[in-house]
Amino acid sequence: MELRQIKYFIEVARREHMTEAALELHVAQSAISRQIFNLEAELGVNLFIREGRNVRLTPIGRIFLEHMEQAIHVIDDAKQIIDEYTDPEKGTIHIGFPSSLATYILPTAVSAFREQYPDVKFHLNQGSYYELKEAVIKGEINMALLGPVPMNEKKLKGSILFTENIVALLPASHSLADTSYLKLNQLREDSFVLFPEDYVLRDLITTACRQIGFDPAVSFEGQDIDAIKGLVSAGLGVSLIPEVTLVDNIPRGTVKISKVEPNITRTVGVVIPKDRKLLPTEKLFYEFLREFFIRLEKFQN
Repeated sequence: MELRQIKYFIEVARREHMTEAALELHVAQSAISRQIFNLEAELGVNLFIREGRNVRLTPIGRIFLEHMEQAIHVIDDAKQIIDEYTDPEKGTIHIGFPSSLATYILPTAVSAFREQYPDVKFHLNQGSYYELKEAVIKGEINMALLGPVPMNEKKLKGSILFTENIVALLPASHSLADTSYLKLNQLREDSFVLFPEDYVLRDLITTACRQIGFDPAVSFEGQDIDAIKGLVSAGLGVSLIPEVTLVDNIPRGTVKISKVEPNITRTVGVVIPKDRKLLPTEKLFYEFLREFFIRLEKFQN
């Protein structure tokens, strides 16, 4: 079994099309077909069901794909370790992040890190909470910033960097816009603007509302923080969002109310795999993150 065959197999499996895989890999389609045939012959099983130029994975092909993707990640990591071994200050950091940490937390941390290590490169992956957890588990990335931080996962190690408040964001025309404090129950009759149902921040807000006896009436959904803030700004509902997302500015036509009862918080931190070591440069950034936010918290206090 050759590395080239594995790479050809993965590309064909992802695209389910021989020609498209050949174009992506910049090789002749006949070369890919031949290598896939040789791989199947060596394994003694059919990995694909052929349908003209289109292909579909067989059940054993799907299992093989899962293992080969993991193997490629291990090989890529090994190559990167070798590259970084002599100088981890010139490596590449692959890190995932959700939209709620994209506007302030991640840029602030990366900027501060690069002041010390200007030659380090970053490869950033934005995704949802559950997508990022899965990406770390599968080895697609080795690190992700998340909030809240998962602390009891079998395959993930979570480190809390800080805890932040969830604040209310209301349209400026709202009857409670002039108050500096509100009870969550006062929003019982309001329309809410929240993340879709499969987002962890939606679960956090919904749980808080249910604990005091009501389900939030969600009129609009946004898949990122900017969309939610824009919908509130347009007067389409109220929202509860992490305070860090309003650090730089409060959207025009909205009001932030920081004091909400009951107080809703979330932890923010970084997750790494339990069963894999970080690459040298990633380890450097991981340790930097923990020290950086300790210093930042002391400064703010």
